[in-house]
Amino acid sequence: MSTDLTESALTLTTPADILAAVPYIVGFHPSDSLVVIGLAGRVGQGEMRVCARWNLPLPPGSLRPLAALFARESITHLVAVGYGIRSHVTPAVDELNSIATWCGVVPCEILRAHEGRYWSYVCELPGCCSVDGTPYDTSTSRIAAAATVQGLVALPNRATLEATIAPHTGPVRLSMRQATAGAVTALRTAMASAPDADRFARRFVADGLARVRAAIEIATSGGRIDDKTVARLGLDLSVIRIRDEAWTLLDDTTQPAHLALWKDLTRRLEPRFVPPAASLLAMSAWRGGECVLATIALERALAIDPTYSMANLLMHALQHLLSPNTLRDRMPNPAELDAAMGTPHASWLLPLTAVLDEKEEALS
Repeated sequence: MSTDLTESALTLTTPADILAAVPYIVGFHPSDSLVVIGLAGRVGQGEMRVCARWNLPLPPGSLRPLAALFARESITHLVAVGYGIRSHVTPAVDELNSIATWCGVVPCEILRAHEGRYWSYVCELPGCCSVDGTPYDTSTSRIAAAATVQGLVALPNRATLEATIAPHTGPVRLSMRQATAGAVTALRTAMASAPDADRFARRFVADGLARVRAAIEIATSGGRIDDKTVARLGLDLSVIRIRDEAWTLLDDTTQPAHLALWKDLTRRLEPRFVPPAASLLAMSAWRGGECVLATIALERALAIDPTYSMANLLMHALQHLLSPNTLRDRMPNPAELDAAMGTPHASWLLPLTAVLDEKEEALS
């Protein structure tokens, strides 16, 4: 059974078109996954408003957040693909159908794809769909060519996407380790010799805020920050007020620069300094509609520090399919942050000193 929908300039008219398009919409070729695409408007001419993916098999109830999402985004119809064996896909499809029915959302096409064949859960035409499935080949699809022309990319799998933010190794890692050791030593010396801890904190925060703004400007112009500055930014971002400065400066215009900057820092920073940068990467990816990349970045942050509050907050939002506007509209501007938090004082640096202790052990 065919269906029509539009995603950017991609017009999909057959199940094979849908199967060819999904990897470009998600960003990689899924496996053992359920992908749900929600559309608004007339059936056949819908605008894609939602794309969500889950690992299969799914625990019962995992799709419940879709009901609120469908209502919030005015979803009228959907397309879904379950990748994997029938026993994993069908229970998820049953739950999806139940939610769609309750919400009044029309399933235009729901497919199961496995080992180069697909089966439709929607088609009811006698003799249309073989019990052995219908073979398909996404590599020869016109959709793949059209998506590539539009600059869309479909990586081989999720692991390949994970590798795009994996820690650098070799000479880059050695250089960053040396730069970090130097930054830590210099900071410890300055802290030990400071006659007034509160005054030192005020100077530290002011310098850190200026460094964050300068780094964003460099990223906006397409430049790259040197290792010493990256190492120092790793120290700066451990202070919540400085980290939140970066968050408040993220908007639609600067989103690409933020994405590039925080991806670079996530890869180059020494592990214990990664959670703030990875969380900022997640926020910028989420803002740009790259929810899978955002999830991977948060997984990276939480693997290092399971208690990191910003990462946990964003992961909760992603798992409940919230819109990034939910948090964006609640974020204060820098002046409001200053008014709410007051004048910097020595206690603001306690998270930094805790990380410094852990980092020095790793470097020894």
